[in-house]
Amino acid sequence: MTGTTGILSKSTLGRLYRKYNRRRYVHPDPLEFLYDYPEVADREIVGLIAASLAYGRVAQILKSVNSVLSSMGPKPCSFLSEHKPCDIHRMFSGFRHRFTSGPDLSTLLIGMRSAVRRHGSLNTCFLAGFDAASDTVLPALSSFAKELDCDNTQLLPSSTGVGACKKLNLFLRWMIREDAVDPGGWTGVPSSKLIIPLDTHMVDIGRRLGLTHRRSANMKMALEITEAFRRIAPADPVRYDFALTRFGIRSELTISELVSELR
Repeated sequence: MTGTTGILSKSTLGRLYRKYNRRRYVHPDPLEFLYDYPEVADREIVGLIAASLAYGRVAQILKSVNSVLSSMGPKPCSFLSEHKPCDIHRMFSGFRHRFTSGPDLSTLLIGMRSAVRRHGSLNTCFLAGFDAASDTVLPALSSFAKELDCDNTQLLPSSTGVGACKKLNLFLRWMIREDAVDPGGWTGVPSSKLIIPLDTHMVDIGRRLGLTHRRSANMKMALEITEAFRRIAPADPVRYDFALTRFGIRSELTISELVSELR
């Protein structure tokens, strides 16, 4: 949409953030599952499961995440430490979420179990590959995926591929940022390093607002849109992600209405 970038200012985005960055606008979003876990050790497990299954119809996403968490009980971290890999494979053998099979899910769960046993937490595991001198978390994403033994799989693709690594970037937003919507809990990684989680809604928004002219929804596009937001909010470039993507996720909010909101 020609000329739209001229209305994309800190003041207009701030107004949108204050209006829509509220928990009343979270549902339907797998983020809502994280609010039930006050302990960071549990929340990071829940967050990675929820983000990994965040593709497809939202109703099915919520159903699938709920199914996994119900099987794990109220303390997911304890569940992983107390169950052997063979038990985890057996318990989730019949799981299916679109292209994700029971063995796929079990591989992720066992990968998290191993990472926590080696590092003490997923937070510490991520920090092991994090370079504070890097402009973004991009180098750490690949290291983290390898630690989880899910590198280059459909469930949790590596950032070394052509994709935008949306699931891990969404997970990091939830765990690193802390405000009325994102619960946070992780330490050691500044919000300034985050990359926008590039879902279909953000792709549409980015193009309509003139933040990108790329045709492929890949990491290059994610970084380009992130850089546009970084010029407005250098300390927190994904700050406006939740508020913006309500337009498209929630049935009562359309992309056309977003453009009107930003005028």
